[in-house]
Amino acid sequence: MIHDLLYIDPGSGSYLVQIIAAAVVGVAMFFKNIKLYIRSLFTRSPKKTKDNPPA
Repeated sequence: MIHDLLYIDPGSGSYLVQIIAAAVVGVAMFFKNIKLYIRSLFTRSPKKTKDNPPA
């Protein structure tokens, strides 16, 4: 009986791998956005130059 519970069919297995991969990428992007936001608080953006040069 316990051997019947250990089987994962290929469809469910690939779905499980896809969910885990999506969760890892989602968490990585979440923390990347937080890191970039915190970094932007402490750094200044360079001044923009005018598009039209003096004539």
